[in-house]
Amino acid sequence: MHQVFLVFCKWRACFLLWVGVLTLMGFLFGHYFLSGFEFNGGDNLQQRLMVDTSVTFQDEGKTSMNKQSKAMKCTVSLRQRIQAQPQLHSLFQFDVPVLARSQHFSTSEWQRLQHYLPPYGWKGLPINVVSSALMLLNDTANSGLFGERLGGGCIRCAVVGNGGILNGSRQGRAIDEHDFVFRLNGAVIKGFEEDVGTKTSFYGFTTNTMKNSLIAYRSFGFHRIPQEQGIHYIFIPSEVRDYVMLHSAIQGVRVPHGHDKDDQPWTYFGPNHLAKKFKMLHPDFIRYIKDRFLKSHLLKLAYGHVYMPSTGALMLMTALHACDEVSAYGFITDNYRAFSDHYYDRVKKPLVFYANHDMQLESRLWKRLHSLNVFRLYQRTVTT
Repeated sequence: MHQVFLVFCKWRACFLLWVGVLTLMGFLFGHYFLSGFEFNGGDNLQQRLMVDTSVTFQDEGKTSMNKQSKAMKCTVSLRQRIQAQPQLHSLFQFDVPVLARSQHFSTSEWQRLQHYLPPYGWKGLPINVVSSALMLLNDTANSGLFGERLGGGCIRCAVVGNGGILNGSRQGRAIDEHDFVFRLNGAVIKGFEEDVGTKTSFYGFTTNTMKNSLIAYRSFGFHRIPQEQGIHYIFIPSEVRDYVMLHSAIQGVRVPHGHDKDDQPWTYFGPNHLAKKFKMLHPDFIRYIKDRFLKSHLLKLAYGHVYMPSTGALMLMTALHACDEVSAYGFITDNYRAFSDHYYDRVKKPLVFYANHDMQLESRLWKRLHSLNVFRLYQRTVTT
């Protein structure tokens, strides 16, 4: 019995020692882990919400680890920051549908949206064209931008405009480190990878801006829109041809009629024409963006009927209503005159303001949302 007691005591002592070692290790690990998330005051909080551009991806394994790290750092989501500020809480309305899908078409919806001209509604559009296009958006993937959220964590998005501020910016790595990258219109990448990155998750456009970009920027190397595997295309329904092109793209057939008759959609979007590859902004969402954020004085002018938020604005606002953290690159800033119109311009060209967009109003909006920490706007000063 005495020997048994001694063995028991030794076992108990070893057990207690092991528990003590585990406790100490847990304390040290916890202290080390939490030290990376401590902050004091608003300045450090703002730094935590900015994009970390110091990470270098060496291999797939490290990329996965960095994605996990980013998810953990997103402790305050974009929506939480908006909810915490009354001036923003009353401005953003997250229950407005961002994307249109088959469930959104009905007799009552057709009648309601007949009150608004495109892109804000369906007034003047043939009912068979609208219905046939939307009925093809019946995949579950058409209901949202993303599939499963990244481990229930943080979705970090970069929206890349085509502004000249990106020329020489060396922001390519920072852009590609985001989980999803939005590009639009004349998204020239070849030769500018160091400044604009290579990754494309979403490409946003109207049929008109896409085709005009392919013509206008062909000499700059823009021979086709991005066609990477896994890319999604976001149609902006600015006119009837967008519904016709969407329908033909999903069906994998030539455009049957209209302005783009006999076009071959697969030359733009590649041979895979699954419905889940395509998305379309909802007219209600575009109208909401115009009314809440970009209600320009241009609407009151004689040509106000052609006004709409720019493609870049709509892609950025789409990201702000879907992602947890957003960074914008290549968008207009206060010192836009210091840069060329596009980052791929061979000679400096001034930014031209047209009647269909209010770029100065958009610039003020980006500046305000950046200052309120809703998203990070890439800004840059140049010395002469």
